[in-house]
Amino acid sequence: MSLVILASKSAARTQILRNAAVAFEAASSGVDEDVLKAEGLARSDSPAQIAETLAAAKALAVSRTRPGLVIGADQTLEFEGRLFDKASSADEARERLAELRGKTHQLHSAVALANDGVVVWRETKSARLTMRAFSDAYLTGYMTRNAEAATSCVGGYEWEGEGVQLFERVEGDYFTILGLPILGLLAELRRLGAVQA
Repeated sequence: MSLVILASKSAARTQILRNAAVAFEAASSGVDEDVLKAEGLARSDSPAQIAETLAAAKALAVSRTRPGLVIGADQTLEFEGRLFDKASSADEARERLAELRGKTHQLHSAVALANDGVVVWRETKSARLTMRAFSDAYLTGYMTRNAEAATSCVGGYEWEGEGVQLFERVEGDYFTILGLPILGLLAELRRLGAVQA
């Protein structure tokens, strides 16, 4: 079977692959995401296209230096046509959550597979998430309990943790929300002989 490499140190993506019993190694891509996002925005790329660019860039960066099938993945948050980045502080995360409260945003999760410096497969999935109109008191408590998650995740929440309490409705796949749409990826890994069919 081919060696599988995840071009990411993301705990969520690592856990998804482990839970799916995929044998893999993890490697940092070293990609400068801020530069690629700025270039995408300058081209008027959509948030989904920016996620696709980032996923492919990560897979290619590792694939050019390592043999095997390299998985690159990235996720963007789109709200009212705008691309949101991770909050740089707890105060910014609180403001972001207050802005998203009672409204719908989209998460775009892209995954790409590269081999020998060429992208051989890619897929992008989107989810629509509607936050409930939670109280200021709940938001204060949430930020106290989840300050680290609020600044380490693009939306200010970990879906697999207390962040799920912020929502009233979701349209989309669980793995898309976590940032690694895995069903198509697993099918392609089976097709390429990297996991058992």
